[in-house]
Amino acid sequence: MLAKTHLSAALLAGSLATAIGLIAMDAPAQPADKEKCYGVSLAGKNDCAAGPGTTCAGTSKVDYQGNAWTLVPKGTCVTIKTPKGTGSLQPIKS
Repeated sequence: MLAKTHLSAALLAGSLATAIGLIAMDAPAQPADKEKCYGVSLAGKNDCAAGPGTTCAGTSKVDYQGNAWTLVPKGTCVTIKTPKGTGSLQPIKS
């Protein structure tokens, strides 16, 4: 019985350490010469954060989805023209 308790404690400690490690992992840093530009991606071509019902890169559902972004050269986002207007540094509410 004692060995079983030690095994359970060891498994719990290992699981906890793994969970803490995953939480502590940083997302890849955004390159300094790039900026997130919302509303300019074609369907399925976004870099990440495509809003509710999607997971991440390549999951935007429509062209120029306002809550999906693509990394573009810094300073160019708001000059990018689409059929729905220009790019935005903030999510565009539909």
